[in-house]
Amino acid sequence: MATMRERMTAYIEGLQRDIVAALEAVDPNAPAFTRRPWDRAQGGRGVACTFTAPSHPTSVLEKAGVNISMIHGMLPPAAIKQMATEHASLASRADSTGSLPFFAAGLSIVLHPRNPSVPTVHANYRYFEITGATEGAGAQEIVGWWFGGITDLTPNYFFEEDIAHFHRTLKTACDAHGPQLYPAFKANCDSHFWIAHRGERRGVGGIRFDDLCDEPHMLLTDPHARRPRTPDEIFAFVQSCADAFLPSYLPILERRRDAPTDERKRRWQLLRRGRYVEFNLVYDRGTKFGLATPGVQAENVLMSLPETARWEYMSELGTEEGSEEAIMLEVLKNPPREWL
Repeated sequence: MATMRERMTAYIEGLQRDIVAALEAVDPNAPAFTRRPWDRAQGGRGVACTFTAPSHPTSVLEKAGVNISMIHGMLPPAAIKQMATEHASLASRADSTGSLPFFAAGLSIVLHPRNPSVPTVHANYRYFEITGATEGAGAQEIVGWWFGGITDLTPNYFFEEDIAHFHRTLKTACDAHGPQLYPAFKANCDSHFWIAHRGERRGVGGIRFDDLCDEPHMLLTDPHARRPRTPDEIFAFVQSCADAFLPSYLPILERRRDAPTDERKRRWQLLRRGRYVEFNLVYDRGTKFGLATPGVQAENVLMSLPETARWEYMSELGTEEGSEEAIMLEVLKNPPREWL
């Protein structure tokens, strides 16, 4: 029987192909995604599928990336100690002075559309595994494993029906695996994207979870409620969430791709992208972890950043009462809403 690392690898390879094919079909006159396989000297490989079209100003997407990575290596004692605080299975190794082999596989998606009425979308689904044997040995004892994931929406303009569709699709994917998953993971996503120095959230959230395994989870507080617990059950849940990416987003993209736009809307879009950059570089744990991982290409980590962004000193956009920009900013500054 295939191991979980093999199953996760096969799954994200197939999903990457499906998502890129679907995005290319949306805009057949635009250039195709560029596909770049890469190898990591310290162990592992990946494929970066990226899109940029500076010479095609009518393309639906302005910049996009659908990347996968499957890497392995040795986890240093400091990292093991930190992870042991969240995983009881690693507690006996918290004070170890030796390194342990790890494996990590993940799919990362960021789409920055050209039309300001189409929201930016981001998703990441991943599997992490720590083994107790020397890396490269035969059968390895798995001493720690978990899944993580996120899908979130960042609109520039407020279309409540779009946000409701996005959340409804994710809720349906979650509810098939337990009633407490969507509420817990939505709240976690809402709190995660807070830009403290701006006093606003990056977007309108989605779902976010990490460290999901067979151990008790701090976000899932009802011990009797149905939830995925075994590796197979959690993998099936992750697949449901990741498979929901296209159904949650493509209808929004199709609905807004040709919406009227002007210089003001483009300017606001670029200002909101500036906030996106601020969150990713100042707060995002994944960006920091990626840039600190030996042998990982910085271009792949920073793929999430938009091609263009803007900062203005004390901009008036968003401050004019009743304007479309002010309505969106009010949503981002106020407590998170329940969209369903």
